[in-house]
Order: sequence, then structure tokens, then C-alpha cells
Amino acid sequence: MADFDASIAAQVNKMMERTISRSIKGLDYIRAPAAAVGLTPKNTVIQRGTLRLYHYQPQSPEVYRVLVLLVMATTNKAYIFDLAPGQSLVEFLLKKGFDVFVLDWEAPQLHERNLDLASYTQDFIPSCLRTIARITGEGDASIIGYCMGGVLSAIYAASNPDGPLKNLVCLTTPIDWEGMGLIRTWQDPRYFDVDRLVDSVGIVPADFVIQSFEMQRPAQRVAGQLRIWEQMWNDEFVKSFRAFERWSNETLPLAGEYVRQITKELLWENNLVNGTLVVGGKAAPLSNIRIPVLSIYAEHDHLAPQATVKPLMEKISSTDKKEVMVKGGHVSTIAGPNAVRRMWPVVESWLAERSV
Repeated sequence: MADFDASIAAQVNKMMERTISRSIKGLDYIRAPAAAVGLTPKNTVIQRGTLRLYHYQPQSPEVYRVLVLLVMATTNKAYIFDLAPGQSLVEFLLKKGFDVFVLDWEAPQLHERNLDLASYTQDFIPSCLRTIARITGEGDASIIGYCMGGVLSAIYAASNPDGPLKNLVCLTTPIDWEGMGLIRTWQDPRYFDVDRLVDSVGIVPADFVIQSFEMQRPAQRVAGQLRIWEQMWNDEFVKSFRAFERWSNETLPLAGEYVRQITKELLWENNLVNGTLVVGGKAAPLSNIRIPVLSIYAEHDHLAPQATVKPLMEKISSTDKKEVMVKGGHVSTIAGPNAVRRMWPVVESWLAERSV
């Protein structure tokens, strides 16, 4: 009985201490400045309109010959790859001996409203690869593309089968847009006038992009706020949450023509998986891809469900191809404890065998 009473007392004391801690640290949370992110040392090697290319300083005495270019989704900033020390895919790859570049985006300006799929896949990505080859003296590159960054990378690879790309890693990358779920429902051509939207605003605002994400999980933001209050006593959780929250809040606007083309060519007509996509006058059938390909998807991804990702393996002509499912969701696959344990080691070991 005494042991039971002691256990109850310990639990009550623990609850009381956490309640006090939440109240005190809640004020600190409200007053705190934005979380520090993207701290790994880097140099900016391209700065052109919406495009940024960063080269990270090496952290290993020996470096693989085949460099790595990470391509970010156009809706968000690339510091999700470099969230914080110990939670940085960039830092992880650098320490494993890779020469790392990151293709990032700034908010497009009104004069960039006519950017389209060809701009990203036939201009931006090739420009980055040429610059990287000039800087490093190496012609071979591996690309790691996240979400829409993976789509753009796959389109580049399909439309440039003789390019310098040696390996392709697609992370949570939607290929068959028939399975896009709620976003396909609310952007149904019977109700969604994409021409009117694009012609009216030129640049599609970040708020529209954010709402398109949140409509797929309407309660997610509220659930996040409840979770951070519950865990306010946990300094590590709060630190990680604030970094992720900053990244989510800094969603980018999108060039209007790019949105129009994605909506019509990918979402409505599904031309990427059908093999009928043409960008900048160049055909982009996925069957043109013959290089080694690694596709990683998340078990509980609501933005790129399994049905949208899995057809990649069926459509490419590569003989060296691998598909891996990892626990987690769309973002936790890329950064955070889940990514550190599950996704990063898979990418590193797969690339290491193909980077010498």
C-alpha cells in the first residue's frame, strides 16, 4: 500500500511540475524570436530571380566524386534540409563525405509570373548542374528531389536522358496525380477556374497555397497547437516544433503560369504518368529514365499518397531501381527524429554505392 501511495504521489508531483513548467515556458514561447534555421555554412553560387543555388562547405577529409544536388519543392524554403544541427540532412550528408549543393527558391516577383514547367526543368535545373560542373570540375551529379522538387527532377531526367545526371532520388514524389485525393476534388475543373485565378493575380499568393494544404487536413494546425501546449515543458520538442512551424509559415507564393500548367497538365490530364508530357518543346516520357533511381515514400503521407508515388517504378526503364516505404508522414520523412533514424541512412547508403 505504501508503494502504491508513493507511486501516486510521484505521478501527481510530475503532473504538477509539468503544469508549472508549461505556464512559465509558455510566456517564453510567445515572446521568443523566430527559430534559427539553415545554420550549416554555405556559399551562394547562383542568385537569379526566384532561383538560389547554395554550395555547402565540406565536413569530411574525403569527398565522393559524384556530387549531390538537393532540389526543393517550389512551395517551401529548402532549410527543411538543414533545419538545425543534428536535424540536418545536409549536415548528415556532408559528414558522410558528399559534396552538397541545394537548389532553393525565393518568392517569385510579378515579372516572373510567366515562369512555367520548362523554366524550372529546362532552365533552372540545367543551369545549376552546369554551374556545379564548373565549380567542382566533375560532370556527374546525383539529384535528391523532395515532393514537387522530385517531380521537377524526374521531368528533367525524362526530357534530358543524355544529361549529366548519374543517380536520381525521389522523396515523397507524386507521379500519378489521379490519386491526389482531396486536392483533386476541390480543384476539379467543373468548379476551379484556374485561368481566372492566374489571369487575375499573376502570382498565386502564399495564403492560397497554404489553404490548399490545410484543406486536406483541416484540424492539423489546431492539433499542432494543442500538442505544443501539452509538450511545453519539453525543451527539445519545443525547439523542434518552432523550427517546423517557421518552415510551414514561410510557404511561398507561386508563379501563375506554373500553377496553370501543373493544374492542367499534371492534375487534370495526368500527362506525366501517361507519358504525354511535353516541356519546352521536349517530350518527357518517364521511360526515358535509365539511370539508377531510388524512390522513398511515407506510409502515412496525405500530400503524396502511396498511389501517387508507386507508378514511378513501373514507368521508368532503369534496371537499377529501388522503392522504400518508411514510417511517418510527408514532412517527418524528411526532417526530425523519424527521418534521422529511417530515411537518411537509406539515402546515404544507396548513394554511397553509386557515387565513386
